[in-house]
Amino acid sequence: MFNSNKPTLEELPTTAQLLRSTFIAAASALVILITAVLPAEYGIDPTRVGRLLGLAEMGEIKSQLATEAEEDRQRDASDNDQSNFLNDILGIFVSTAYAQEVVVWRDEVTFALEPGASAEWKLEMTQGQSAQFRMIVDGGRVNFDLHGHGSGQSVTYEKGRGSTGSEGTILAEFDGSHGWFWRNRDKQAVTITVQVRGEYKAFKDAS
Repeated sequence: MFNSNKPTLEELPTTAQLLRSTFIAAASALVILITAVLPAEYGIDPTRVGRLLGLAEMGEIKSQLATEAEEDRQRDASDNDQSNFLNDILGIFVSTAYAQEVVVWRDEVTFALEPGASAEWKLEMTQGQSAQFRMIVDGGRVNFDLHGHGSGQSVTYEKGRGSTGSEGTILAEFDGSHGWFWRNRDKQAVTITVQVRGEYKAFKDAS
């Protein structure tokens, strides 16, 4: 345990002395700020002392680097905005192109055809109507006759032997039934898929 002597009132600094010390410290800090900190950090040298000490050049370099960094940041942000804009436009074009490629069919039928078996599907159409079709044969080949009959008339639109598929448009020449007759002449069963869309009243099995 240590004993220490308390200072007397005469030994304590007076108010005037405290104010003078505070003023001197503030003035010193201001001088350091003006002659050293501002030139070294920001390139601001109102007294020219910083340039003599080589501090102003350091501050100018820092300010230039900060300016260049901000310009790079703004340029990168602008490039990103342009890139995002171009990507959005490209996405719209791709989506539009994809949407145009996707075909929506009104009716679709799939059935198996055993060796030697036949099938017939027809569209009920009136004269002048048109329908698009796609026929796909999976697992083999078939013979088919795409024709129409009705109103005392008949017409053949297309024939195929050993066919694996076909697609096109039927333009009805008269009111009646227009469609396909298939026969499987292979030794194995096949699967036939027919997709249709367009102008017609019905698409039905006419076997």
